[in-house]
Amino acid sequence: MILSCQNVSKTFGINEIINHASFHVEEHEKAAIVGINGAGKSTLLKIIMGELPADGGEVIIAKGKTLGYLAQQKMLSGHATIYEELKDAKKDVIEMEERLRFLEQKMKHLSGAQLDALMEQYHRIFTMFEQKDGYSWRSELTGVLKGLGFSEDDFEKQVDTLSGGQKTRVALGKLLLSSPDIILLDEPTNHLDLNSIAWLETYLLNYRGTVIIVAHDRYFLNKVVTKVIEIDQGHVMTFLGNYSAYAEKKKQLRETQLKAYLNQQAEIKHHQEVIAKLRSFNREKSIRRAESREKMLDKMVLLEKPMDQDSEIRLTLEPRITSGNDVLTVEHLSKSYNQVLFQDLNFQIYRGERVAIIGDNGTGKTTLLKIINALTDADTGKITLGSKVHIGYYDQEHQVLHPEKTLFEELSDAYPNLTNTEIRNILAAFLFTGDDVFKRIKDLSGGERGRVSLAKLMLSKANFLILDEPTNHLDIISKEILESALCRYTGTVMYVSHDRYFINQTATRILDLKNQTLVNYIGNYDYYLEKNEELTKIYAPTQKNTFAESVSGSAPASSREDWERMKEEQARQRKRQNDLKKTEDEIQILTDLVKCTALTTEKAQITQQLDQLYDQWAQLAD
Repeated sequence: MILSCQNVSKTFGINEIINHASFHVEEHEKAAIVGINGAGKSTLLKIIMGELPADGGEVIIAKGKTLGYLAQQKMLSGHATIYEELKDAKKDVIEMEERLRFLEQKMKHLSGAQLDALMEQYHRIFTMFEQKDGYSWRSELTGVLKGLGFSEDDFEKQVDTLSGGQKTRVALGKLLLSSPDIILLDEPTNHLDLNSIAWLETYLLNYRGTVIIVAHDRYFLNKVVTKVIEIDQGHVMTFLGNYSAYAEKKKQLRETQLKAYLNQQAEIKHHQEVIAKLRSFNREKSIRRAESREKMLDKMVLLEKPMDQDSEIRLTLEPRITSGNDVLTVEHLSKSYNQVLFQDLNFQIYRGERVAIIGDNGTGKTTLLKIINALTDADTGKITLGSKVHIGYYDQEHQVLHPEKTLFEELSDAYPNLTNTEIRNILAAFLFTGDDVFKRIKDLSGGERGRVSLAKLMLSKANFLILDEPTNHLDIISKEILESALCRYTGTVMYVSHDRYFINQTATRILDLKNQTLVNYIGNYDYYLEKNEELTKIYAPTQKNTFAESVSGSAPASSREDWERMKEEQARQRKRQNDLKKTEDEIQILTDLVKCTALTTEKAQITQQLDQLYDQWAQLAD
């Protein structure tokens, strides 16, 4: 055991965030801390790091072990370059190397006892240098920078000139290179593209120390962790396995807890009915029996009702009208800023598709969405919307929200036909109740702004949703609700996302923006991974552009054939799912009939027994 939390508690005002949390993490273990937004995940990390005092309990770190921490917003400053900033993490190794070089030069001019003494010192430093893989620090530093998405041209950029996301990536790289015994990471996949996230997965899996991660990236958690520590309404529980194993166990546990709660409620109701019946006899013995039962009820430890759907977003996406079959046609689209983002893009989107656009940071994915939404001009090319197409746009920066408006004003100004009650009900469906509706947009967290944007999206009743990183700042439960809503949605969806789990659950087609063009994959993220690996083996690097052109859907006929094949495959999958659902429904009906029959028989027997007892009590009372 390398880290242990024992009865840790933390309260802010009247809100108890963490209640007597106890768990431990083993050496070399990779663990996740999960929970809804506001559950206390980041608070727990800060308590472990000693940045925030606990109200009770203690955190125990194994003797001599070092900790490293990456906060969500790690702001670096200074005039150092990116390379120099990361080089600082290897300061001890570099100093050892410089000392070894100095001793080597000095030993050339010595002999006898002086040489022996220096050689002993040299051997001691050299042993430490080897233990720290001193010879590989340069290649390790370069590998980390490239893995986190920095090109060699970026290495000499000053930290002060970087964006917030780039600074966070530098801070992450510096932390990884410092190699602490325990790494605490708070949302490490934020600001990383798909390739960088995949690189980080491999790095952490091979990391010799212990890793504790707070993340909403379910695909990432499935790959990396073997233990999940959940914070739920202040209580902490530990589950062995990755995220999917946790989710399944959590579902089973919730069902068990709900069953136990409902059984206890039924038992309480039963006792209350018996007490009422006994009192209705108006006999001394019956009243004493009633009082005895009341004392028993008072001593009963009441079970808490598991969190239900009332605490979750209620999102329903449905278009007002049906669009034509051809939703979007893009022809010969190009865009450059300081460099070419993309050129001669040609693709079509058809009604009912859910198309994910993926690619490295800086390839122009968000720019492409803005051009389609007429928020940015293209350099060349033509965009044509189909018949009766009505766009609903979700902006990752939420710039379509007005910072000075209240939540209530944001919705009432956009949809003046809504009544005050309707607006309050819609905001309540997105977890904004009471005085929350009068908060200003500028005072909301990223997750809260995301929920307001989703509320406006739902009200738009658009038939073509264009979403830019819709899962950013959403907790896992909210992501699952959005996934479910999009899969039920009968309109068309095109989105940019780095959330591979979300893509896997929702996409019917993937457009990979690479080498300034689009590569088309008819399937979800797992399909993309499979085909991309196959094609990487088949096509040499010199053939990349030719391959991209051949499969990017640049020829309308090719796109049409791909689309028709896709629709046929989707029809086969829908039939299979429908048949499966019908079979499950029939099983459920028969199962319910068996249960109902058994319960009816049991109820009749109990009722008969109670009637006999009531008669017996009446006779005894007489």
